[in-house]
Amino acid sequence: MESGPSALTDAFARKTDAELLYLTQHPHSFAPPLVEAAWAELHRRGQVPPSEPLPKPVPAPVPALHRSMALTLALALLNMLVYLLMVAAGVDAFQPSGAALVAWGSNYSSLVLAGQWWRLLTSCALHGGLWHLLLNSYALLVIGALLEPLVGRGRLLLAYVLSGLGGAAASLWWHLPAGVNSVGASGAIFGLYGFMLAFAARSSSRLSRSERSALLVHTLYMVGSSFAVANQPGIDQAAHVGGLLTGALFGSILILGGLVKKLPGITR
Repeated sequence: MESGPSALTDAFARKTDAELLYLTQHPHSFAPPLVEAAWAELHRRGQVPPSEPLPKPVPAPVPALHRSMALTLALALLNMLVYLLMVAAGVDAFQPSGAALVAWGSNYSSLVLAGQWWRLLTSCALHGGLWHLLLNSYALLVIGALLEPLVGRGRLLLAYVLSGLGGAAASLWWHLPAGVNSVGASGAIFGLYGFMLAFAARSSSRLSRSERSALLVHTLYMVGSSFAVANQPGIDQAAHVGGLLTGALFGSILILGGLVKKLPGITR
């Protein structure tokens, strides 16, 4: 089989002007030798002035990070940074001890009830090992990619923080009087699920019926899957339920109160 520059030249000599122009107008979609051969053939046919130099191949542009997920990514990176700081300080990367988690700010009942209420918030940025972090990061990115473009960064941040606090408070209450030593962002993430459910169920002015139905089904599937995965010993389901209810309540208040358009953030 004939190959090389001469074969390419012969092949392009049989192409129409329209085909050659298409190649030259879409250089990122074809190999540079093909684009150069198309230009050369157009030169030969007089379709391009001979004095005009052949264009140099330009690399395809790298897509920029979509700004609509900026906060979601920032929250995921924050959790990762805290985890890396813990590991760098000597905490076990896969099975951190209870004492280490307490030292870093876990939701430890006796200390919280003694006045260290800030642990309800700091515990949301801690994780019980690498797999715990990766699972929560994946869930956060999935729901954040859906929710942040719809409700904006300001509302997403409020929902995340309030749901994290609500989940931690629910865990604290549920495990009384025995107590709990709980960590993780899952309460806040379940709160985003709840916010999405409230938004999809009530925001008829922003979404069509088919869009609302699709979001409801998808979010319910994520909630069910998350509960199923987390249905094992050592998983704090009280925090999940508390976060879910907090997020749903927060979203309902915003929508029913007409505050959806008043808070800052990116809206669709």
